[in-house]
Amino acid sequence: MNLKLLIFQLYKFPYMFGICNLAIVPVRAEASDRSEIVTQLLFGEHIEILERHNQWAKIRIQFDDYVGWVDSKQYQLISEQQFNQLSKEAIILNADLIDYITAPDNLLLPIPLGASLSFLNNSEINISNFDFEGTKTSGIKPKSALIKTAFMYLNAPYLWGGKTPFGIDCSGFTQMVYKLNGYKIHRDASQQALEGEPLSFIEESEVGDLAFFDNDEGNITHVGIIMENNYIIHASGKVRIDRLDHTGIYNPELKKHTHKLRVIKKII
Repeated sequence: MNLKLLIFQLYKFPYMFGICNLAIVPVRAEASDRSEIVTQLLFGEHIEILERHNQWAKIRIQFDDYVGWVDSKQYQLISEQQFNQLSKEAIILNADLIDYITAPDNLLLPIPLGASLSFLNNSEINISNFDFEGTKTSGIKPKSALIKTAFMYLNAPYLWGGKTPFGIDCSGFTQMVYKLNGYKIHRDASQQALEGEPLSFIEESEVGDLAFFDNDEGNITHVGIIMENNYIIHASGKVRIDRLDHTGIYNPELKKHTHKLRVIKKII
């Protein structure tokens, strides 16, 4: 970045950190409303602002280091100290499919499953005096709880870059299921495939392990969560349950394999 431009930005925008104060914000590949959505910011997630271009900000999401562009009107600025404080605090998440935050004048803001509530008790960050009385979840849950959480997304429509029950992609699904149970994994399937311990056979896997699938070029393009009795729950068209065998995912409705198995990983 040009040094003069950087100095101007730092002078004009002393805070280079932010927090999402809307329910769901698209994060795009480029600084344009026409650019594809690569992921989403959910309410309460905090970010580092890397660059500004007109009304757009290039951001890095603190939770998973994912980088993309958001509209600068769709987050609240916070200080570096507040950013660091939030990064150290325990993650507290909304545990219902949808719930409501009470905003000023008793206006209700709907927030999705997995929205972050960690900042609500910090009055310096919670300048809108948001209040939440719904169900929260925090801490590390047993591995056996992953499938129960996964079922909360069942039949959610597939959405490239999505992270909510109103639209989700395959790796957003696995990331959010793990996050709601206290585990941090990366955002994309190709990144998640680099984590954990590889298993040689399906028979070695446990409920909650991740299965990864590749395309004809050998690139990891899909991921799902292994269930009991050789079933898998994954986002393909919608979050659905299919059969898993040594070839890959078998869709009984289409009567064919839809995804080619590459590797199974034990993450926890």
